[in-house]
Amino acid sequence: MQRLSATLYRKVARPACDVFINHRGIDTKRNIAGLLYDSLTRNGVRSFLDSKNMKPGDRLFDHIDRAIVGSKVGVAVFSPRYCDSYFCLHELALLMESRKRVVPIFFDVKPSNLRVKDNGTCPPNELRRFDLALQEAKNIVGLTFDSSKGDWSELLRDASDAVMVNLMEVEEERKRMKMRV
Repeated sequence: MQRLSATLYRKVARPACDVFINHRGIDTKRNIAGLLYDSLTRNGVRSFLDSKNMKPGDRLFDHIDRAIVGSKVGVAVFSPRYCDSYFCLHELALLMESRKRVVPIFFDVKPSNLRVKDNGTCPPNELRRFDLALQEAKNIVGLTFDSSKGDWSELLRDASDAVMVNLMEVEEERKRMKMRV
């Protein structure tokens, strides 16, 4: 029984993923978000992309929130319809609130064009939460990409490299924190 408990503990205690990919599926799932997930996975990085890591019956917010909190780095793929999604903004807010490193990718959108929209269905406190997270994310150095002119392989390489560098820095920070304790 002791062995089972230790195995179960490791499974639960180990983060579900190293990288959480936050994106607007309709804009980016079949291009940059999916390609980045595949690239990172091939390089041994445990990544979370909703369409790859969730199955019918999973509780949406529970599963996603747990993945975000357990991740080390977030990638926020901003796109033209990103801010139309409550889910995207909720995920971004949770990434920022949990103080994750975030790599922004501005895909066919300029940071200055990203705005939280009040469509009347979201409580004011959530709108403020989303706006604060969006403003914070817009102040992080990110990658920009114009899909009509850009080099896809260059974007994928640059995004993968940025994620890997951030993962290494997070690990170094954790090691330094352990040494202090």
